[in-house]
Amino acid sequence: MTIKSDRWIIEKAKSGMIEPFEAKQIRTRGEDKVISYGTSSYGYDVRCANDFKVFTNIHSATVDPKAFSENSFVDVSGETCVIPPNSFALASTVEYFRIPENVLTICLGKSTYARCGIIVNVTPLEPEWEGHVTLEFSNTTTLPAKIYANEGVAQMLFFESDERCEITYKDRNGKYQGQTGVTLPKP
Repeated sequence: MTIKSDRWIIEKAKSGMIEPFEAKQIRTRGEDKVISYGTSSYGYDVRCANDFKVFTNIHSATVDPKAFSENSFVDVSGETCVIPPNSFALASTVEYFRIPENVLTICLGKSTYARCGIIVNVTPLEPEWEGHVTLEFSNTTTLPAKIYANEGVAQMLFFESDERCEITYKDRNGKYQGQTGVTLPKP
């Protein structure tokens, strides 16, 4: 497997791998600075959409991946989301991905958030997976933490194999195939 460069990402994006797509790093919007997003040297910096699910214990629900209760969170929409101390939130990317059959995609948080104690977690995007990526933001600090919608939050790295895997995510009818918006755990 080899990591793919900005030229490869731009070429693949022309065939619909990432929509909407920014061919260069965007660092400003008008006169305002933003946390960068778009194509980087060896990856693509994704943006966070403006719908969030912030975890709360207001209903004393148990977080159970086999029987997830919507009482475990509150919905927040807006240009920012404040995550309580030692808590986390779910969101999704602005971008919709269509991963090629011989590509594995890994996501890492941006250093701007990591330096504030905010960890971004995303599982790998497997070959032939498609959808909006569900993002988890963990606030590891004892202070409230702010996430900015429509700005960069994480970087996708693309690894291309010289052969197709035997069974892709699409082949096995993966349960998160084609997801849109924030997608909750499915048993």
